[in-house]
Amino acid sequence: MSIETTIGIISGIIAIVTAIIQLKNHYFSQRKQGKEPFIKRLLAAKDEKGRAKVFEDINIYLKTIANSGISEGYIKGFGEIDKPELLFKDMCFSNKIKPTKDVCKKFMGENRPSLMDEYNKRFEKSKIHQAMPAERNNDVAQSVMQEQIVESHQVVYLSSLLLDKFPKTCTDLIEILKKHNVSYKFLKGTKDIWCRDYMPIQTPSGKLVQFRYEPSYLKGKKEWVESRSDVEEVCKQNNLHVTFSNINLDGGNVLMCEDRAIISSRIFTENPEYSDKDLLVSELEKLLEVEVIIIPCQNSDMTGHADGMVRFVNRNIILGNNREREYAYWRKGINEVIDKYKLTYIDVPFLELPHDNKHPISAIGIYVNFLNLDNLIVLPIFNKPEDKKVVDIIRKAFPQKSIETIDYNEVALEGGLLNCTTCVIRE
Repeated sequence: MSIETTIGIISGIIAIVTAIIQLKNHYFSQRKQGKEPFIKRLLAAKDEKGRAKVFEDINIYLKTIANSGISEGYIKGFGEIDKPELLFKDMCFSNKIKPTKDVCKKFMGENRPSLMDEYNKRFEKSKIHQAMPAERNNDVAQSVMQEQIVESHQVVYLSSLLLDKFPKTCTDLIEILKKHNVSYKFLKGTKDIWCRDYMPIQTPSGKLVQFRYEPSYLKGKKEWVESRSDVEEVCKQNNLHVTFSNINLDGGNVLMCEDRAIISSRIFTENPEYSDKDLLVSELEKLLEVEVIIIPCQNSDMTGHADGMVRFVNRNIILGNNREREYAYWRKGINEVIDKYKLTYIDVPFLELPHDNKHPISAIGIYVNFLNLDNLIVLPIFNKPEDKKVVDIIRKAFPQKSIETIDYNEVALEGGLLNCTTCVIRE
């Protein structure tokens, strides 16, 4: 056998051994990866194809243990959340997957009992056992106890003036609510259409807190003062049982989500008697039963309301006006808030339209002032190229909700949009 032949044989053997080793390493790597928690695999996926494979494995697992899974809408609208805990919570809550001990270990590598507690508080139906006298009638006599499932539902309150002043727009909104089986009521005793501002705010426990309603932007002109609704009278006429607070605060400046609230810094100038800002925030937290996050208000905004700047997607994700097009001081301030509270911020386009002397406080172009309900978003559109882009952003942010659009321009010219003209109370 020649030297050349020997070398060739040895080279061939080496190549075969190398290939075997590579295949072995690949096999064990794949096997190891398959054993890694789902969330870790999902965050490590480098592209859409990789994520699709992980979601496929997730759904096989969920189908096996609970005949459930991640919805197609969630997968299509999946936005990368870089924090494992936030991603797992978002996935469970958006798809109503119980974070049991086994599920937590499979997704996170460890149990998260606090998450299970939070899930139960939000989704589990409360049961009330009610005794029924046997002598009531023969039909009931056979059963001493009756189990009644009590579920709260959202009611959208509207000022009756909205229907009077803007009948077409109001009717269009009502038709959308009816389509999605959302309850609504018209308020008595109001003096303007902006009921979000003078209605009570509901806490996580269900309590209604009615704040003092003396906004600075309604002072100085007789017609403005006369247009301010009497909150005590509104509560009385509409049979709303509330806890009154002497803190001066508009509802449009309060955004609630789970255990958090966002309020703009306008709260401090509206309550000058509080020299200690921390004390004011502390009192708000006790009243609202949440952690209060203060964001900077915009100097050019007459009301300073938070609902014209940002909105919650969930407690850890907010969306708001595109920061790159905002004032530098506001961009700096909101970014500091994002860092402090470890929030994810989704930038949404907004329109800067030419000044209109007839409508100096127009709200046209503020997409984030939408109506947010359990299973529905009613989004204002303005017949602009940005409309489609914003609809896509909102649909991706809220994949489990229906998205309806509405032309709300005639109301917007008066200075507000959907969140301003609605108040949502869970009854």
